[in-house]
Amino acid sequence: MTVLPVRIYPDPVLRTRADEVTRFDADLARLVDDMMDTMRAHSGAGLAAPQVGVSLRVFVYECGGESGHIVNPVWRAVDDETQTGPEGCLSIPDIRAACTRHMNVVADGVDVTGAPITVDGTEILARCIQHETDHLDGVLFLARLEPEDRKQVMRQIRTMAWFTDPASVGS
Repeated sequence: MTVLPVRIYPDPVLRTRADEVTRFDADLARLVDDMMDTMRAHSGAGLAAPQVGVSLRVFVYECGGESGHIVNPVWRAVDDETQTGPEGCLSIPDIRAACTRHMNVVADGVDVTGAPITVDGTEILARCIQHETDHLDGVLFLARLEPEDRKQVMRQIRTMAWFTDPASVGS
């Protein structure tokens, strides 16, 4: 089991669009395994490669009774139904805020071998797919909050030990 260090906001890798995966090899498979271990160790629902400092378009998930990974994901909404609920992020510890996402999505991509996969997500899995794909685009869930909620969350972030003293992370 390898638990990788999670990058914490405002690390620049979290705001940078990740690169398409073009090599499907043992290194990619190991990355996915390590990301699963890391996500589970932190009790997360999902984890994107940029969150562990790797600028590749891959994420892992374990929520809604399903677990897996998607490489080079592209998602689309199934309908116009939305959900608003609490959302958090391993890269923004101890912060949760109401965020609106699509209720039902379909994500297409490939697995670690390059074989096509499709994941149908509803509720928490749909939220996870959208959240993790945002990470791959360099977008944090903070950008999806209503303006007043975002201001309040940013005030809260500025008081957090991990923000005011980055050396405190992991101690």
